[in-house]
Amino acid sequence: MEQKQLKRDLEQAALSRMEDAARTIEDFRTVTKEWDRLDKNRRRRERRNEVRRPNEMMLHWDKLDENDIKGKLKSGLDVAIPRPLEHEWWRQQIRGDFIDTIFDCPHELHELVSGKAFSRLLQELSDSQKEILYYSAIRQYSNVRIAALRNQSDRNIRKTLTHIRENLRNALDNGRGL
Repeated sequence: MEQKQLKRDLEQAALSRMEDAARTIEDFRTVTKEWDRLDKNRRRRERRNEVRRPNEMMLHWDKLDENDIKGKLKSGLDVAIPRPLEHEWWRQQIRGDFIDTIFDCPHELHELVSGKAFSRLLQELSDSQKEILYYSAIRQYSNVRIAALRNQSDRNIRKTLTHIRENLRNALDNGRGL
């Protein structure tokens, strides 16, 4: 591990020296080419760790050939995985991304955001506010549907959502969440 870090440090120092020594157009092209290579590698590493979302390629073990994008479900008893549900969780679980599934609960809403300040503000909401915000923002339910779930009027749901948004904006603007 230390050797890899040493190698990275040496490459970074060599790149810095190359940047400082660049005088001609060809030297600048060489430096630019090296930066492009490093940027391409960085983007590739980031893509590896991204959580996949809908409309992205899914892992299939039953492709008919290499050009088959999505594959077909096999019929009969030789199916290793049952027919996928029409939900993005299924695709995420096949890839091993379980975070969205584990924290799919109104009371765990703060776990679905990456900013610490915003996460802390979401934790401070009341259970009722968390539930309404969860169904509106995560599940994308309409105000009428949320109202039916909670035995309330849709006007009350709209008013509560507006109140939640205003409070979150004010807290972030005032720096309370930081």
